[in-house]
Amino acid sequence: MKPIQLKREIESQLTNENWVTSFDREQGTLRIIDKRVDKGVTIDLAKLGPKFEADKGEALKETVAMITEGLRLLTSEVSLIDKEKSIFPVIRTASFERETNDGRKLLHSDHTAETKIFYAVDEGTSYSLIDEGMLEKAGKSFREIQEASQFNLRSLDHPMKEDRVAGNTFYFLSTNDGYDASRILDDSFLKKMEEKALGQLTVAIPHHDVLIFGDIQNETGYDVLAQMVFQFFSQGRIPLTALPFMYENGELEPVFILAKKKPKEAKKD
Repeated sequence: MKPIQLKREIESQLTNENWVTSFDREQGTLRIIDKRVDKGVTIDLAKLGPKFEADKGEALKETVAMITEGLRLLTSEVSLIDKEKSIFPVIRTASFERETNDGRKLLHSDHTAETKIFYAVDEGTSYSLIDEGMLEKAGKSFREIQEASQFNLRSLDHPMKEDRVAGNTFYFLSTNDGYDASRILDDSFLKKMEEKALGQLTVAIPHHDVLIFGDIQNETGYDVLAQMVFQFFSQGRIPLTALPFMYENGELEPVFILAKKKPKEAKKD
Protein backbone atom coordinates (compact mmCIF):
# COMPACT_ATOMS: atom_id res chain seq x y z
CA MET A 1 0.00 0.00 0.00
CA LYS A 2 1.14 3.54 -0.71
CA PRO A 3 1.87 5.93 2.21
CA ILE A 4 -1.13 8.11 1.37
CA GLN A 5 -3.39 5.05 1.53
CA LEU A 6 -1.92 4.01 4.87
CA LYS A 7 -2.42 7.56 6.14
CA ARG A 8 -6.12 7.44 5.32
CA GLU A 9 -6.59 4.03 6.89
CA ILE A 10 -4.93 5.11 10.15
CA GLU A 11 -6.66 8.49 10.34
CA SER A 12 -10.05 6.79 9.94
CA GLN A 13 -9.43 5.05 13.28
CA LEU A 14 -8.22 8.09 15.26
CA THR A 15 -11.28 9.51 17.01
CA ASN A 16 -9.78 11.54 19.89
CA GLU A 17 -10.77 15.19 19.37
CA ASN A 18 -7.53 16.35 21.00
CA TRP A 19 -5.40 14.74 18.30
CA VAL A 20 -4.38 16.38 15.03
CA THR A 21 -2.40 14.78 12.20
CA SER A 22 0.08 16.02 9.63
CA PHE A 23 1.38 14.07 6.64
CA ASP A 24 4.89 14.52 5.24
CA ARG A 25 4.56 13.28 1.69
CA GLU A 26 8.29 13.55 0.96
CA GLN A 27 9.38 11.56 4.03
CA GLY A 28 6.37 9.24 3.98
CA THR A 29 5.58 9.87 7.64
CA LEU A 30 2.42 10.60 9.61
CA ARG A 31 2.66 12.66 12.78
CA ILE A 32 -0.09 12.61 15.40
CA ILE A 33 -0.03 15.43 17.97
CA ASP A 34 -2.00 15.88 21.16
CA LYS A 35 -3.02 19.56 21.23
CA ARG A 36 -3.13 19.65 25.03
CA VAL A 37 0.63 19.17 25.37
CA ASP A 38 1.76 19.97 21.81
CA LYS A 39 3.63 16.67 21.68
CA GLY A 40 3.17 13.69 19.45
CA VAL A 41 4.40 10.53 17.78
CA THR A 42 5.64 10.02 14.23
CA ILE A 43 4.86 6.91 12.19
CA ASP A 44 7.11 5.78 9.34
CA LEU A 45 4.47 4.62 6.87
CA ALA A 46 6.93 2.93 4.52
CA LYS A 47 7.84 0.38 7.19
CA LEU A 48 4.17 -0.42 7.76
CA GLY A 49 3.45 -1.28 4.12
CA PRO A 50 4.41 -5.00 4.22
CA LYS A 51 2.43 -5.56 7.44
CA PHE A 52 -0.71 -4.00 5.97
CA GLU A 53 -0.30 -6.10 2.83
CA ALA A 54 0.01 -9.28 4.90
CA ASP A 55 -2.86 -8.60 7.33
CA LYS A 56 -4.51 -5.19 7.07
CA GLY A 57 -6.87 -5.64 10.00
CA GLU A 58 -4.24 -6.80 12.47
CA ALA A 59 -1.68 -4.22 11.29
CA LEU A 60 -4.19 -1.38 11.64
CA LYS A 61 -5.20 -2.53 15.12
CA GLU A 62 -1.57 -2.77 16.23
CA THR A 63 -0.67 0.64 14.78
CA VAL A 64 -3.60 2.45 16.40
CA ALA A 65 -2.82 0.79 19.74
CA MET A 66 0.80 1.92 19.47
CA ILE A 67 -0.25 5.50 18.69
CA THR A 68 -2.80 5.57 21.51
CA GLU A 69 -0.34 4.27 24.09
CA GLY A 70 2.42 6.56 22.87
CA LEU A 71 0.24 9.64 23.21
CA ARG A 72 -1.04 8.49 26.60
CA LEU A 73 2.51 8.36 27.89
CA LEU A 74 3.20 11.86 26.56
CA THR A 75 0.31 13.30 28.56
CA SER A 76 1.10 11.58 31.85
CA GLU A 77 4.03 12.02 34.21
CA VAL A 78 6.05 8.87 34.82
CA SER A 79 7.66 8.33 38.22
CA LEU A 80 10.35 5.89 39.35
CA ILE A 81 9.27 5.99 42.98
CA ASP A 82 8.45 2.46 44.20
CA LYS A 83 9.01 1.14 40.67
CA GLU A 84 12.22 -0.81 41.30
CA LYS A 85 10.64 -4.07 40.13
CA SER A 86 9.42 -2.47 36.90
CA ILE A 87 12.77 -1.26 35.54
CA PHE A 88 14.26 -3.09 32.54
CA PRO A 89 16.98 -2.52 29.95
CA VAL A 90 15.93 -2.13 26.32
CA ILE A 91 18.03 -2.35 23.16
CA ARG A 92 18.05 0.34 20.48
CA THR A 93 20.26 1.05 17.48
CA ALA A 94 23.50 2.94 18.06
CA SER A 95 22.03 5.91 16.18
CA PHE A 96 18.96 6.16 18.42
CA GLU A 97 18.63 9.70 19.81
CA ARG A 98 20.00 10.16 23.34
CA GLU A 99 17.78 13.20 23.86
CA THR A 100 14.05 13.63 23.33
CA ASN A 101 12.52 16.39 21.21
CA ASP A 102 11.72 18.35 24.36
CA GLY A 103 15.29 18.17 25.64
CA ARG A 104 15.12 15.29 28.11
CA LYS A 105 18.39 13.31 28.26
CA LEU A 106 17.82 9.55 28.24
CA LEU A 107 19.87 7.15 30.34
CA HIS A 108 21.95 4.86 28.14
CA SER A 109 24.99 2.56 28.15
CA ASP A 110 27.30 1.13 25.52
CA HIS A 111 26.57 -2.30 24.11
CA THR A 112 27.96 -3.11 20.63
CA ALA A 113 28.96 -1.00 17.64
CA GLU A 114 25.43 -1.50 16.27
CA THR A 115 23.37 -1.20 19.46
CA LYS A 116 22.94 0.79 22.68
CA ILE A 117 21.26 0.01 25.99
CA PHE A 118 18.53 2.32 27.27
CA TYR A 119 16.48 1.91 30.44
CA ALA A 120 12.72 1.79 30.82
CA VAL A 121 10.03 1.68 33.49
CA ASP A 122 7.36 -0.87 32.61
CA GLU A 123 3.75 0.33 32.73
CA GLY A 124 1.92 -2.83 31.77
CA THR A 125 0.91 -2.34 28.15
CA SER A 126 4.03 -0.30 27.33
CA TYR A 127 7.07 1.32 28.91
CA SER A 128 8.68 4.74 29.17
CA LEU A 129 12.38 5.34 28.62
CA ILE A 130 14.03 6.77 31.72
CA ASP A 131 15.58 10.22 31.54
CA GLU A 132 17.86 12.13 33.90
CA GLY A 133 14.98 14.22 35.25
CA MET A 134 13.07 11.13 36.36
CA LEU A 135 16.22 9.89 38.06
CA GLU A 136 16.67 13.16 39.95
CA LYS A 137 13.03 13.34 41.11
CA ALA A 138 13.22 9.79 42.47
CA GLY A 139 16.55 10.43 44.19
CA LYS A 140 18.16 7.45 42.52
CA SER A 141 21.57 6.90 40.93
CA PHE A 142 22.26 5.57 37.46
CA ARG A 143 23.99 2.57 39.03
CA GLU A 144 20.82 1.71 40.98
CA ILE A 145 18.83 1.78 37.75
CA GLN A 146 21.36 -0.49 36.01
CA GLU A 147 21.39 -2.98 38.88
CA ALA A 148 17.59 -3.06 39.14
CA SER A 149 17.25 -3.57 35.38
CA GLN A 150 19.67 -6.49 35.37
CA PHE A 151 18.01 -8.13 38.38
CA ASN A 152 14.56 -7.85 36.80
CA LEU A 153 15.84 -9.06 33.44
CA ARG A 154 17.16 -12.27 35.00
CA SER A 155 13.68 -12.97 36.41
CA LEU A 156 12.11 -13.23 32.94
CA ASP A 157 11.21 -16.59 31.41
CA HIS A 158 12.96 -18.00 28.34
CA PRO A 159 10.36 -19.95 26.32
CA MET A 160 11.92 -20.92 22.99
CA LYS A 161 10.95 -22.65 19.80
CA GLU A 162 13.51 -24.93 18.16
CA ASP A 163 14.15 -25.64 14.50
CA ARG A 164 16.84 -27.74 12.79
CA VAL A 165 18.05 -26.84 9.32
CA ALA A 166 20.82 -28.68 7.44
CA GLY A 167 22.42 -30.04 10.61
CA ASN A 168 22.20 -26.75 12.54
CA THR A 169 19.87 -25.90 15.42
CA PHE A 170 18.14 -22.53 15.78
CA TYR A 171 16.25 -21.29 18.83
CA PHE A 172 13.70 -18.47 18.72
CA LEU A 173 12.51 -16.44 21.70
CA SER A 174 9.56 -14.11 21.04
CA THR A 175 7.21 -13.49 23.96
CA ASN A 176 6.20 -9.95 22.90
CA ASP A 177 6.67 -8.77 26.47
CA GLY A 178 8.79 -5.85 25.26
CA TYR A 179 12.10 -7.35 26.38
CA ASP A 180 12.83 -10.20 23.95
CA ALA A 181 15.94 -8.58 22.46
CA SER A 182 16.92 -7.33 25.94
CA ARG A 183 17.56 -10.90 27.02
CA ILE A 184 20.84 -10.76 25.10
CA LEU A 185 22.06 -8.78 28.14
CA ASP A 186 21.43 -11.73 30.48
CA ASP A 187 24.90 -13.26 30.50
CA SER A 188 23.88 -16.24 32.64
CA PHE A 189 21.27 -17.12 30.00
CA LEU A 190 23.84 -16.82 27.20
CA LYS A 191 26.32 -18.99 29.10
CA LYS A 192 23.69 -21.72 29.50
CA MET A 193 23.05 -21.63 25.77
CA GLU A 194 26.80 -21.78 25.09
CA GLU A 195 27.11 -24.88 27.26
CA LYS A 196 24.19 -26.44 25.40
CA ALA A 197 25.61 -25.72 21.93
CA LEU A 198 27.39 -28.51 20.07
CA GLY A 199 29.02 -26.10 17.61
CA GLN A 200 29.53 -22.32 17.48
CA LEU A 201 26.87 -20.37 19.36
CA THR A 202 25.56 -17.30 17.57
CA VAL A 203 23.11 -14.72 18.90
CA ALA A 204 21.00 -12.31 16.88
CA ILE A 205 18.62 -9.46 17.71
CA PRO A 206 17.31 -8.41 14.29
CA HIS A 207 14.45 -6.52 15.88
CA HIS A 208 13.04 -5.54 19.24
CA ASP A 209 10.66 -8.49 19.60
CA VAL A 210 12.88 -11.50 18.92
CA LEU A 211 16.08 -13.17 20.09
CA ILE A 212 17.62 -15.87 17.88
CA PHE A 213 20.28 -18.38 18.90
CA GLY A 214 22.08 -20.45 16.31
CA ASP A 215 24.04 -23.61 17.14
CA ILE A 216 26.12 -23.53 13.96
CA GLN A 217 27.77 -26.84 13.10
CA ASN A 218 28.67 -26.41 9.42
CA GLU A 219 29.19 -23.74 6.75
CA THR A 220 25.62 -24.00 5.48
CA GLY A 221 24.49 -22.91 8.93
CA TYR A 222 26.08 -19.49 8.47
CA ASP A 223 24.32 -19.02 5.13
CA VAL A 224 20.97 -19.93 6.67
CA LEU A 225 21.67 -17.65 9.63
CA ALA A 226 22.44 -14.65 7.42
CA GLN A 227 19.26 -14.99 5.38
CA MET A 228 17.15 -15.66 8.45
CA VAL A 229 18.38 -12.66 10.42
CA PHE A 230 17.99 -10.30 7.47
CA GLN A 231 14.41 -11.46 6.93
CA PHE A 232 13.52 -10.81 10.57
CA PHE A 233 15.34 -7.46 10.44
CA SER A 234 13.31 -6.30 7.43
CA GLN A 235 10.01 -7.25 9.07
CA GLY A 236 10.50 -5.91 12.60
CA ARG A 237 8.49 -3.04 14.06
CA ILE A 238 11.66 -1.73 15.75
CA PRO A 239 14.63 -3.02 13.67
CA LEU A 240 17.94 -3.34 15.52
CA THR A 241 20.72 -5.02 13.55
CA ALA A 242 20.97 -7.49 10.67
CA LEU A 243 24.38 -8.62 11.95
CA PRO A 244 24.40 -11.76 14.12
CA PHE A 245 27.05 -12.19 16.80
CA MET A 246 29.30 -15.03 17.83
CA TYR A 247 29.26 -15.60 21.58
CA GLU A 248 32.51 -16.83 23.13
CA ASN A 249 33.89 -16.42 26.64
CA GLY A 250 31.27 -13.85 27.57
CA GLU A 251 31.94 -11.65 24.54
CA LEU A 252 29.84 -10.79 21.48
CA GLU A 253 31.64 -10.50 18.16
CA PRO A 254 29.76 -9.48 14.99
CA VAL A 255 29.64 -12.06 12.19
CA PHE A 256 29.97 -10.76 8.64
CA ILE A 257 28.49 -13.39 6.36
CA LEU A 258 28.23 -13.41 2.58
CA ALA A 259 25.33 -15.81 2.23
CA LYS A 260 25.60 -18.31 -0.62
CA LYS A 261 22.35 -20.16 -0.04
CA LYS A 262 18.84 -19.20 0.92
CA PRO A 263 17.03 -21.06 3.71
CA LYS A 264 14.60 -22.62 1.24
CA GLU A 265 17.53 -24.40 -0.42
CA ALA A 266 18.52 -26.02 2.84
CA LYS A 267 16.50 -29.02 3.94
CA LYS A 268 15.16 -29.23 7.43
CA ASP A 269 16.25 -32.24 9.45
